[in-house]
Amino acid sequence: MTTLTVENYLKATLQAEHRTGETWITTGELALALSVSPGTVTSMLKTLSESGHAEYRPYAGVCLTPAGREVAMRMLRRHRLIELFLVRTLDLSWDQVHEEAENMEHAVSDALIDRMDEFLGRPTTDPHGDPIPSAEGEMRVRDDRAIPLSSLSDGTHFRIVRVVDQGAEFLRFLSEVGVLLHQEGVVRSNSSTGGIIAIVIEGRPVVLGHPAAMQLLVEPLSEWGWWLLMCRDQIRD
Repeated sequence: MTTLTVENYLKATLQAEHRTGETWITTGELALALSVSPGTVTSMLKTLSESGHAEYRPYAGVCLTPAGREVAMRMLRRHRLIELFLVRTLDLSWDQVHEEAENMEHAVSDALIDRMDEFLGRPTTDPHGDPIPSAEGEMRVRDDRAIPLSSLSDGTHFRIVRVVDQGAEFLRFLSEVGVLLHQEGVVRSNSSTGGIIAIVIEGRPVVLGHPAAMQLLVEPLSEWGWWLLMCRDQIRD
């Protein structure tokens, strides 16, 4: 049996792996993710190493063992399925579900999570576009083609597939300006000098700063998006 704290550390380590692309995660990275001191992290990593959930090396950080990865993947699956369940069934907004899922993921059983998964139709992503692991611990979708919106050139047609910054304030900002997951748009102009990108999304003009646009991962669809959009609008007229 694992404790709530152990589960949180293992999940945070796995998420840091996905975020950084590194197998070994530093204590500083985990301290930042968990909002605790580096000393507290070091003490916990030693405990995880003793329990066989992770390998800890001073100055190198931590690496999950197969046993630790299994627990971390299970917690990630629980968290993301709960988020989606709350959005679809209780109509909670995408900026409200994280904290609720953080509390619920430790209390529900694997059997209940499997029923949620079945009820939701075996979804591949959560409300923020993060991939949901299967019951076997495998990601059912990859976002290898996803790149930051800020990197697109003028005229590129795109689809929003993931939001990196999932803080409640940023998600509310996106909702206010009408930028949501799975929407399609086109880059009208991207100014590296001015640090802003002007897009047309679902027929509406939106201007974002590059820091915000970097937090939106998109799938490029065509480099002729602006031309196609203009042709479509002329046909409608």
